[in-house]
Amino acid sequence: MSLAKLQLKKNEEKRIKSGHLWIYSNEVDIQATPLKQFNVGQQIIIESSQGKPLGVGYINPNNLLCARILNRDYKRPIDKSLFVHRLKIAQSIRERLFKQPFYRACYGESDGLPGLIVDRFGEHLVVQITTAGMEAIKDDIVEALSKVYKPSSILLRNDSNARKAEALSPEIEQAEGLTPDEVLITENNTQFLIKPHTGQKTGWFYDHRVSRQQIAKYCEGKRVLDVFSYIGAFGLQMLSHGASELWSIDISAKALDEQEQNAVLNKVDDKITLVEGDAHTAMKELKQQGEKFDIVIVDPPAFIKKKKDHKAGLSAYRKVNEAAIRLLEKDGILLSASCSMHLKSNELQDCVRGAGRHLDKTVQLLEHCHQGQDHPIHPSIPETEYIKGVIARVLTA
Repeated sequence: MSLAKLQLKKNEEKRIKSGHLWIYSNEVDIQATPLKQFNVGQQIIIESSQGKPLGVGYINPNNLLCARILNRDYKRPIDKSLFVHRLKIAQSIRERLFKQPFYRACYGESDGLPGLIVDRFGEHLVVQITTAGMEAIKDDIVEALSKVYKPSSILLRNDSNARKAEALSPEIEQAEGLTPDEVLITENNTQFLIKPHTGQKTGWFYDHRVSRQQIAKYCEGKRVLDVFSYIGAFGLQMLSHGASELWSIDISAKALDEQEQNAVLNKVDDKITLVEGDAHTAMKELKQQGEKFDIVIVDPPAFIKKKKDHKAGLSAYRKVNEAAIRLLEKDGILLSASCSMHLKSNELQDCVRGAGRHLDKTVQLLEHCHQGQDHPIHPSIPETEYIKGVIARVLTA
């Protein structure tokens, strides 16, 4: 198969040669290869300004991030066999790390498959396709997944906001089998019923698995507050590891209903108090009521979704950590986390430090938190490292 060629401007291949997989439209030599000649999702060969092949990938000429490389071997087509190969490589490390089949099976660029996310929930796979290039070969993806995992079902949760940039319509499609409304999973010896069709993203967030193990070490006999709790991933695991009491705050009544269901499942429903409402308002009310906690967990949605949000986002992280510290006992433990790709780890650390100093507290950093091993970081693509957190001891100055 003969593929069209996309040529880069002079010196623009340096980042690609260093390992990055993305090409931006302003890096393309549009005199040599006008973007308007390409179709959305078309497979292409990416070339340097000297005409040397750099790899094969796909293009969306209407997007600033216009092309992504899938293979450095430009002679090998992007097809089912390539997907099978990459998925098997991804699977081999997951099988070494996890005794049970509950993990992110494919993490996009880090597993050599840009635009593809696959979460495994036992015999069920939930897939997110976020680019037009992957959408164009959706059938090959499904066939490859079926061959590698032999699942009972494959659900395409193609309703993420990431598809908007690619001008892809949101949709949920049953690609194979029948995915149940509820699926039972286990994480860190705690069971959860998740909802693949209606839950956030794929229905579960595997990325904080290790963070949940880390904070669990501090929770024996302690009173815990879980802010932005969703369906209880952090909080219920604290109860499973010996916490005496859990309070959970979330703005979604649906999420809290599901958390209560999971509390019953784990036989800890007698130790949980659910608070529906905005996190800042709810924490302020708890402070006014004189509530105090030994451990406070703060894992908010991304406050910095784009670079332009950076300043306002930093302020938001500072404020939410300050509110959390106000609710801690004298010798309390704070887990402060962020899923904002544009927030650096040292900036989150500084938000915690600043919040503590503003309240005349001394902060001791005990541990750093990172995304789990099923979310491997591509060393040439800093965008693949998005989860960060700190576990801090907060003392009276």
